[in-house]
Amino acid sequence: MVVTSVPPEITNQPVVKRLANGLTIIAEQMPTAAVNLNIWLRVGSRVESDAINGMAHFLEHMIFKGTPQLQCGEFERLIEERGAITNAATSQDYTHYYITTAPQDFAKLAPLQVELLLNANLHDGDFERERPVILEEIRRSEDNPRRRVFQHSMTLNFDQLPYRRTVLGPTSVIEQLSAKQMRDFHRRWYQPQNMTAVVVGDLPVDQLIATVEQSFEQALAHRHQESITEPLEGMPVSTPEEPFESISRVDYTDATLQQARLVISWRVPGLRQLSETYALDVVASILGQGRTARLVQDLRETRALVNSISASNITYGEQGVFYLSANLATEQLEAVELLVLEHIQRLHDEPVSEAELKRVRTQVANRYVFGNETSSDRASMYGYYHALTGDIENALNYPAEIKSVDAEMIQAAVRQYLPVTAYGALRLQPEAN
Repeated sequence: MVVTSVPPEITNQPVVKRLANGLTIIAEQMPTAAVNLNIWLRVGSRVESDAINGMAHFLEHMIFKGTPQLQCGEFERLIEERGAITNAATSQDYTHYYITTAPQDFAKLAPLQVELLLNANLHDGDFERERPVILEEIRRSEDNPRRRVFQHSMTLNFDQLPYRRTVLGPTSVIEQLSAKQMRDFHRRWYQPQNMTAVVVGDLPVDQLIATVEQSFEQALAHRHQESITEPLEGMPVSTPEEPFESISRVDYTDATLQQARLVISWRVPGLRQLSETYALDVVASILGQGRTARLVQDLRETRALVNSISASNITYGEQGVFYLSANLATEQLEAVELLVLEHIQRLHDEPVSEAELKRVRTQVANRYVFGNETSSDRASMYGYYHALTGDIENALNYPAEIKSVDAEMIQAAVRQYLPVTAYGALRLQPEAN
């Protein structure tokens, strides 16, 4: 059992325990009237082949259909009776499931969540009844302009890496998936050695850990022999794609849009090169996060050339994308692209002032603090970093890393990763009247 060192933003000490079955438990007592159990799996759309794209998300839905020990709907009934909350999410690099309960209900409800994850029925009949739900979710996603823009951009940014695909998968694949394929996928990936169980709340750490450990022991004892596998092989690892060599431009017409969309993006380091991401996080704040950000002030507030503009440094496991997005009138597309590049070039040429850097550091550090005020927030942060980087210290050290970023580091990162002559440019325009 390891007690971690903590920054001043985190008042307690999370404890990390690795079990013989490979499960990692992270626990922290937090003075809040709730306990959150957040179970993270290093399983997302990235581990799928094209032939089963969408399986991880489909499985997330199916997990709640009961087990041999737990009838379908019983988990939800017990959760609602106690006023608890449960939900789940699937992304490219992970899937996670959580419950938030009153402290006195935690020992009763935690084993049920673990039972669902490890021993899901995944019956053919339930699978076929859920398939139309997934297909409808895909249709709604395709009807969402923001999601369409993002997906077009990911297709432009990645030629080979699985981040170019949707998490939900295409309709043509979901229509062909079978329950047996799902059972095989579950057996392959839903193993304790591929899980991080984070529990944060107002109970002693030893009690939190004991409840989670006993929950897994109980659920594993219920497993059928064929559900027990040998230790997992290494996660699939792909080679990051080379930066754009020139301007890679794609144009679309979208009849549903009222305004044009512009996305300018670069391939940048992801979580495999975590130390390279901090300066880019700061650059994203400087350019497009908050009303005082450079692009917001210049292009929206002063020149009124865009309706909105933002910047994000997206850090996937294998590679990242530095992502600038604007909503604007079609006739402003070329002017705004040039002005964005001027702002990037300015970062190449001029060091950021200490006053601006101090403001941005404070913004980023405060977002970290404000984003970790609840047991659920804290458990999600620990789970994300441990599941995807293998080290909880990367979560705890984030504010210090951001505070260590100086003007020279920012300039070096921009010059290395954000050239103004090589990037992806996506433009979506409404149909002309």
